[in-house]
Amino acid sequence: MKVFALFILVISLYSDVHHDISKEQLLRVPYTSEIAHEEREFFLYLPKGYETNKEKEWPVILFLHGNGERGNGKDELEYSMIHGPLNEAWIQHRDLPFIIISPQLHMFNMGEVSYIKNRSRSSIPKRYEDSIPEKSKPFKPSWIMDPLPAKSFDSITETGLPDGWYRVESDLIHMLDYVQKNYRVRDKQIYLTGLSYGGFGTWYMASKHPDRFAAIAPVVGWGHPELMQPIASEQLPVWCFAGGRDRTVKPEYFYAGMNKLEESGHKDVRFTIHADMGHDTWKRVYGSEELYNWFLQHSKD
Repeated sequence: MKVFALFILVISLYSDVHHDISKEQLLRVPYTSEIAHEEREFFLYLPKGYETNKEKEWPVILFLHGNGERGNGKDELEYSMIHGPLNEAWIQHRDLPFIIISPQLHMFNMGEVSYIKNRSRSSIPKRYEDSIPEKSKPFKPSWIMDPLPAKSFDSITETGLPDGWYRVESDLIHMLDYVQKNYRVRDKQIYLTGLSYGGFGTWYMASKHPDRFAAIAPVVGWGHPELMQPIASEQLPVWCFAGGRDRTVKPEYFYAGMNKLEESGHKDVRFTIHADMGHDTWKRVYGSEELYNWFLQHSKD
């Protein structure tokens, strides 16, 4: 009976501690954009337990979405959580131990792009307190895997695709500054990742501010060779992802930048091609544990 009573006591104590852990939070933080001179908002995710331990500092992920999730930073902000770490943490209820900064890129001149013009709010994922919605499955390309040689760039400059994240560089830095000042951030563990347009933006921001990040992960977005020297000089850890069957951002364009990193003396470069995947390779990357575990292995220390 004594053993049983002790077991009940341990279960009770565990339940009390578990019950006291604060829930995850999703905040909308207002800011004034320097590029548009307008008030907008960005999402700020605070992980489970953030309010419980007032002394604990947390690593940060700055996430840059793809082209189809642009918007006005107000009533369209929810489009930015369709994919990526914020979707995993908030919609899928995954216990990711990061503060997540998730801004929305301005529409700029992209409003008439078909997949933006014809999108519907029904595509915005819904969070349920007591259940997890079923994830959409990656698109299975019908075409064969086709290895191609590396190519150089002609019409695309180091800023990447037009009207991308490079245009809001100062806004992104101000968001980081604000979060570091007002929340319990582990300054040595700030990570940067993005998909597609956000992958291009990840390379750009890392090149311009390599000292701000502990590691970066561009997903289905290649980096221009002209961006690589600052990243290599800082020895900023890189894990880049491409889809072997991606016909939107073809893997053949990744090699010039990746080779330039190594030529520049970078010692910590990973390049993973998911040969069976198309452009939505990000679903596998952000849906796994590997990337998040890899981030946590890196610190500016």
